[in-house]
Amino acid sequence: MQLSVKGKQLDVGDALRTHIEESLSVILNKYFGDALEVDVTLTKDAYLYRATVVAHVSKGIRLEANGEAGEPYPAFDLAAERLSKRLRRHKRKLRDHKPEGGREAINAQHYILAGEADHSDDAEEELDTAPLVVAEMPTEIPTMSVSIAVMRLDLEDLPAMLFHNSSHGGLNMIYRRADGNIGWVDPAESKA
Repeated sequence: MQLSVKGKQLDVGDALRTHIEESLSVILNKYFGDALEVDVTLTKDAYLYRATVVAHVSKGIRLEANGEAGEPYPAFDLAAERLSKRLRRHKRKLRDHKPEGGREAINAQHYILAGEADHSDDAEEELDTAPLVVAEMPTEIPTMSVSIAVMRLDLEDLPAMLFHNSSHGGLNMIYRRADGNIGWVDPAESKA
């Protein structure tokens, strides 16, 4: 396992690094044998410590968990516990994960647009409403079933996910609703 432990606005000592490595080894070996790469980021924000654990366990499977506490050790332990809970919940699906329908992922272009900034009330500025493209990068749109997409949304802690539905081949979107439930968009045209 390739482990990267970073601290933002705090020094990660050898004892904390060893604690992180031992904890993650136990959790990931229990479910996968070994992960490919794990990144742990600890951040100090005023009185609160945040721990983010991102694990790439195999091609196409990325797990993310976060934890917050008043000290760095409990923050990491909370993130590790959440990671373990997600792995336990989805262990069978992850173990039996196979590409569905024999279809490859489709390449697409991913754009990041600048948010709206506060502007003066000039009429000229309002005429130019094209968003500013901050970054563009290639990405893949995977082909999977809705249940696998929901599992990946949960494991990767994403707000939304676009995918090709393996049952009918159309584009679908799932997203996390404000009430905590998962929303699913399945356009009628995609079923043609």
